[in-house]
Amino acid sequence: MMSRSYTNLLDLASGNFSALSLGGGRAPRRLPRVMTVPGTLADLQEEEERANSVASDVQSSQAQDRIIIVANQLPVRARRRPDDRGWTFAWDDDSLILQLKDGLPDDMEVLYVGSLRVDVDAHEQDDVAQALLERFQCVPTFLPPDLHDRFYHGFCKNNLWPLFHYMLPFSADHGGSGSRFDRSLWESYVLANKLFSQKVIEVINPEDDYVWIHDYHLMALPTFLRRRFNRLRMGFFLHTPFPSSEIYRTLPVREEILKALLNCDLIGFHTFDYARHFLSCCSRMLGIEYQSTRGYIGLDYFGRTVGIKIMPVGVHMGQLRSVLRLPDKEWRVNQLRQQFEGKTVLLGVDDMDIFKGINLKLLAFEHMLKLHPKWQGSAVLVQIANPPRGRGRDLQEIQGEIEESCERINKAFGHEGYSPVVFIDRPVSVVERIAYYTIAECVVVTAVRDGMNLTPYEYIVCRQGISDSQGSQADSPRNSMLVVSEFIGCSPSLSGAIRVNPWNIETTGEAMNEAISLSDGEKQLRHEKHYRYVSTHDVAYWSKSFMQDMERTCKDHFRRRCWGIGLGFGFRVVALDPNFRKLHVDGIVSAYVKAKSRAILLDYDGTLVPPASINKRPSADVIRIINTLCADKKNVVFIVSGRGRESLETWFLPCEKLGIAAEHGYFIRWSGDEEWETHSQNTDFGWMQIAEPVMKLYAESTDGSSVETKESALVWHHQDADPGFGSAQAKEMLDHLESVLANEPVSVKSGQFIIEVKPQGVTKGLVAEKILSSMVENGRQADFVLCVGDDRSDEDMFEDIAGVVTKKLVAPHTSIFGCTVGQKPSKARYYLDDTTDVVNMLGALADASEPSLSSPEERLEPMPSAESKSDYSH
Repeated sequence: MMSRSYTNLLDLASGNFSALSLGGGRAPRRLPRVMTVPGTLADLQEEEERANSVASDVQSSQAQDRIIIVANQLPVRARRRPDDRGWTFAWDDDSLILQLKDGLPDDMEVLYVGSLRVDVDAHEQDDVAQALLERFQCVPTFLPPDLHDRFYHGFCKNNLWPLFHYMLPFSADHGGSGSRFDRSLWESYVLANKLFSQKVIEVINPEDDYVWIHDYHLMALPTFLRRRFNRLRMGFFLHTPFPSSEIYRTLPVREEILKALLNCDLIGFHTFDYARHFLSCCSRMLGIEYQSTRGYIGLDYFGRTVGIKIMPVGVHMGQLRSVLRLPDKEWRVNQLRQQFEGKTVLLGVDDMDIFKGINLKLLAFEHMLKLHPKWQGSAVLVQIANPPRGRGRDLQEIQGEIEESCERINKAFGHEGYSPVVFIDRPVSVVERIAYYTIAECVVVTAVRDGMNLTPYEYIVCRQGISDSQGSQADSPRNSMLVVSEFIGCSPSLSGAIRVNPWNIETTGEAMNEAISLSDGEKQLRHEKHYRYVSTHDVAYWSKSFMQDMERTCKDHFRRRCWGIGLGFGFRVVALDPNFRKLHVDGIVSAYVKAKSRAILLDYDGTLVPPASINKRPSADVIRIINTLCADKKNVVFIVSGRGRESLETWFLPCEKLGIAAEHGYFIRWSGDEEWETHSQNTDFGWMQIAEPVMKLYAESTDGSSVETKESALVWHHQDADPGFGSAQAKEMLDHLESVLANEPVSVKSGQFIIEVKPQGVTKGLVAEKILSSMVENGRQADFVLCVGDDRSDEDMFEDIAGVVTKKLVAPHTSIFGCTVGQKPSKARYYLDDTTDVVNMLGALADASEPSLSSPEERLEPMPSAESKSDYSH
């Protein structure tokens, strides 16, 4: 049994699971990156011994694009030979990950990594792996049976599957509808993902290969691969629904899974609803907001853009058409037409699980027969129930309910030669299923939640049939009708279907009646519309579109500097522009010591005090450091903040030589014994009477928001409001204020959780230029400039100081350090991780400072002339 203390991915990744036997205690073999010619196991072992190990991060001499597709199951069917001497393998033509190959470039090599549906004995695993690699380009992952049971039937089917289908575990063990979170099952899930990652690492060339991971079984895998290869081009597609944040937030490992997925470059979903729920979770739990640029949705995650792809998967047209051409199909269709002669057939094809709503469909059909007696004796519901993939008490209960409903309906409405419900609960061949599609007047899907569901698509293609120049079928009009649940992924793309809430038995029954009562012309028009969409948006279209977006998202991978930081599932890769780098203390101290005249401009909130801190007063350490810096006669030190002057004046009262620019520079004071200057002589703040009522209106209607009234500005704060509602209200307020203040001399700007209205021309950039100009006028042209800030208002400073050399506001060879707090896109050239780093850096500068022996009169007297004041006013 694994220890419950292994809650950190580093512990799990270390492989310290001594109680788990991986394949009879033998170390896993490493496979060569590519094997293109047949070989024996002995040859393979000899090659491995020569190489000692395969270094996956060594670039191939014959580099070409290749994609590694990783899924829980390989697209291969395995079966023991009748003589029990070995295995036979064949492609699984129904596997989606095999079908998607049709949309990939012809010259792209495809390699599959996954598990087999059968247990392979430990002594056979090497031979099986070699055979699958040589013949099928497949790399099998062999999970020990006990681990597989806890991974698949435990965490995947008992925790993730129900939760992603909106089923909460209200009891300790709720069978098929989910069990309460068990950390040991989560550890098994992570360990299984680690074993999948080892197989990928054995064969990958990270410089050349793409990796495409599929479905909820492998949501921890991206972190393992990203930890090993920072620039790996990696995508993920979720084939289930993604639940709303209210549901997803109940998962104890919610942030771990989100952060693992964000280690991908592209994350795909079937519908906008699923993507919206994922984005909402990222916003509410991680504070990450998405951006939409030219139709592409992206999340900025530590300098990396994680793309969001919305594209429903389609069917494999070629496979369906080939089945439609089979002679057995025609024979089976004729047989079914004889069986249901004179009857109107409604069809349901579903997996036997608790989310497919089969019993709701039966109850709706029963309601239709009661309310519309004309269909008694002529309407037949054929329900095909594929064998269940899961297990549990809930599944047994739903099977019992279905059987009871079938018996009741057939007893109430059936008679000799007529059974209104035909229930097929055995495996059905592809040909038989296609035949049922061909003869059905309507397909009914009443799933209460389903990621995609391709049954309607298959039905439409089968009703269309195939063009045959010698047959009459090609000339006859085609029609089809669909009644589909609004809770399945394919529903939005089927605009001609009758959409229903499957929980509403009455309306679903009426929808069935309407579907089979429509005129042939109406059915034909709806069918033609659906067929145009389904035939053009097939599985090849889907995979091609996903691949194109992954190439676009990854195009800058090898241009940017990347490195990994963080522990456990907090691990992430930071990707930055080559010119944007961390500010090293040794480098800035060296430049500081050499300089003769220095300007130090510091933001306050988020720079000298943490943004989440409730107590906003500066610490004694910050006061001491600033006083030390101010005491050096070579320094001009300023706090440049958006805060009001009263609080800044009070907090920095001990710092007599410190300059303060309050409210983004509307008020400026050069030292503690100087008077405050204003940006402009214009004291008309009539615009506040227009803006304040609007902002208070939004504050009243947005719980957690507030209005801050400054002397020169108004600020609406919404950091404590609901993230989604606060953001929506901020956008609405921005438009509202810009409209009502269009003719006023003010600017309306949005910032981090704020909307601010302030006089035009008041920016931190102008403050920086003012301070540097004053130094020039006093014969102290700066040759060292340090500017530190953390939010959008500080970007004006960074932008302005980048051009001060050309404006001759500083010496020609000035050391300029524009530094943002946090690793994020910025106009600054440097960054520090947090406020602690900022204080430590300033402390190092203070330690290198020369104590001032001069009198107060010898320091900079920056009172500008009337001419320079006039410049500042404009």
